[in-house]
Amino acid sequence: MEPAALAQLDALYTPDARFRDPFNELRGVAAIRGLFGHMFDTLDDPRFLIRDIVVDGDQAFLTWDFVFRMKRWRRGEQCIHGGSHLRFAPDGRIAEHRDYWDAAEELYAKLPVIGALMRWLRARAAG
Repeated sequence: MEPAALAQLDALYTPDARFRDPFNELRGVAAIRGLFGHMFDTLDDPRFLIRDIVVDGDQAFLTWDFVFRMKRWRRGEQCIHGGSHLRFAPDGRIAEHRDYWDAAEELYAKLPVIGALMRWLRARAAG
C-alpha cells in the first residue's frame, strides 16, 4: 500500500466497516483511512508481505509480515508477524477487518527499555 492508495479505500471498505487490532477498534472507512495515514506519518517504507491467503465464502484469512522502519529511531528494519480476518459485504468490499498479532512479542519486546524488562520478566516466570 502506498500513501496515494488512502484515497481509494472507499472502493475496498464499506462506509461503516469495522477494524480492530491490539491497539485500535474503529468504525467507518474515514477512521480506517486515518489509521493508515498515521502509519505513513510515523513509519518509513511500511509494507505488508502477504504469506498465505485462505478464502471461504464471504471471508478470508491472510498471514503476513509487516515490515517497516520507525522514523523516530534508526534501529533498522523491523518485522511484525500477524494475520488478518476479513469479512466481505455482498458487494465484495470489506465489512470487517480484524488483525491478530502479539503486541508483547512483536512490538514491546523490541523496544529498548520495555524489551529488557519483558525479557527479565519472562526469564523470572520461566524459572
